Amino acid sequence: MTLTETSPLDFRSDTVTRPDDTMRRAMASAEVADNVIDIDPTIHALEERAASMLGMPAALWTPTGTMANLIALSVHLQRGDRFLAPKDAHVLTNELGSAAWLAGGMPYPLEHDAGPGRPKVETLAKAIGPRNGPYYTLRTTLFCLENTHNAAGGTIIPPHEHAQLLATARQAGLRVHLDGARLWHAAIALGLPPAALTVGVDTVSACLSKGLGAPVGSVVAGTVTFVEQARRMRQMLGGGVRQGGVLAAAGLVALDRIGDLAMDHEKARRLAAGLSELGWEVNTPETNIVLARVADVAVTLESLTAVGVLALPMGGKVRFITHRDLSIDDIDEALNRVKAGGHP
Repeated sequence: MTLTETSPLDFRSDTVTRPDDTMRRAMASAEVADNVIDIDPTIHALEERAASMLGMPAALWTPTGTMANLIALSVHLQRGDRFLAPKDAHVLTNELGSAAWLAGGMPYPLEHDAGPGRPKVETLAKAIGPRNGPYYTLRTTLFCLENTHNAAGGTIIPPHEHAQLLATARQAGLRVHLDGARLWHAAIALGLPPAALTVGVDTVSACLSKGLGAPVGSVVAGTVTFVEQARRMRQMLGGGVRQGGVLAAAGLVALDRIGDLAMDHEKARRLAAGLSELGWEVNTPETNIVLARVADVAVTLESLTAVGVLALPMGGKVRFITHRDLSIDDIDEALNRVKAGGHP
């Protein structure tokens, strides 16, 4: 079997989904205005709804999650400030150094010694260090969390650990930004409202395209004052779109579909169980990401592609992400293809 003989099953990301007819109709009929000169009414509606769901006073729509995170870090950091984040966090490894280059922060990774994607409170406290050092020492001013943690396999920070980490950061005078690109996944997996996972943070970003079907868009949320600053920063970064309500309409439909993510989690568990039965070494997925440890990532990816199963490398492993455009039957078909010729 070759890729040309069968339709590929795409596990590369949950961003490969395409807007369905319902979403396209909402986009086509969206009420719009110039969102730089005025406020686009559909973008405004999305921002209000997202802020409420995230438990924040206000929110701002952005074209991308990387821009959302960069806006937050740019507002929080002054040049030369150090910020902390779990090792392999998206803001450290997947945003092309923009946190240092544009936001002016010095990144410092924290080990995952409390579990995948999660530092211990003691590790955070030690990394923060003394509050009042000589003027020529680095100032640690910001702590970034990621929930779920992509590179760790879509792992969740439990609410009690979130609270302990936040308390430690607050006691040291740090601000806290939460990269919640897949916060919706964590909320569904825990059976909690998204706002229960943002308690105490200064700002939070969340993605509308990861698993929810929107073609583009994220939000960054915080206080009203923060959003006023963030709007200016978005404009500086080239994110001042005009009739963006066409895109925000897709985001509103996406927010109606958060409950559907439970099925993506079920697909991931089914895929992981099937791969394990075939002899693969895989994680037990907490959400919709399956990581497989293999002898040679490049060779394995070539083997998978040859049988029409698309995946990506992540941290020295093969990453599969389930999503709404893959059915349960597609998961079983993928396992059949792997059994037939995609094993490393």
